[in-house]
Amino acid sequence: MWVNEVFVFLFGLLWGSFGNVVIHRLPLGKSVVKPRSACPKCAKLIAWYDNIPVVSWLILRGRCRGCKTGISFRYPLVELLVGLAWAAIYHRYGVTWTTLEYLYFAWALIICSFIDLDHMILPDVFTLSGIVIGLVGAALNPERSFTSALAGMLMGGGFLYAIAYLYLVLRKEEGMGGGDIKLLAWIGAVLGWTSVPFVILCSSVIGSIVGLLLAMRSKAGLKSVIPFGPYLAGAALLFILGGDALGLWYIGLFLPASTSVN
Repeated sequence: MWVNEVFVFLFGLLWGSFGNVVIHRLPLGKSVVKPRSACPKCAKLIAWYDNIPVVSWLILRGRCRGCKTGISFRYPLVELLVGLAWAAIYHRYGVTWTTLEYLYFAWALIICSFIDLDHMILPDVFTLSGIVIGLVGAALNPERSFTSALAGMLMGGGFLYAIAYLYLVLRKEEGMGGGDIKLLAWIGAVLGWTSVPFVILCSSVIGSIVGLLLAMRSKAGLKSVIPFGPYLAGAALLFILGGDALGLWYIGLFLPASTSVN
């Protein structure tokens, strides 16, 4: 019964391993294809048997085989996140074109989240191309609505742009990066306009709670700068995995007739 989910999970681990390469190299302007992965300390190339997702990290106890330098727990974490997300998406949507779109979308969101955490940037190569892919996918995929995708892109990007502009006018400083605007436009293009209210509300609540906790521990206090991309991405994944029903219910409270448009 769970054979297909296990296979998708294992395949997701492999893509998560590649995702770690993208997270590390893309912001540095390096090729994500070559050269082969090596230990940053001793520069020894990592053998294939030491590059098995999650398993190798556990066997090596999180250390390089050669120089014993510690290997961050984030490597197996990214692999597990992608694997679990892929298995959950497949379990919910089965063998469909939408599943294929969502698998790439989830992988890219996880990659962008960790890049944002490290560098406070959301690469255009993902966000801008994601918007185009999302709209093209909606046009070709009979399971999705192009009208909803286009409205989602405009609604998502437009909302955050308005918030950012208003903050700039009132505070005379930037409160939100352009990457977040493009990310929400991308989310809207893939998930449709009904996802936008849920993603905004969910990411804002979680982001506010985490931001307050971090501010209490930081000398900068409430002026602490935190990346918002991971919260938008997390909310989008929650919408894919069940939040869509809650999102439609929420919209239905205000616009009952609109929830019939997917």
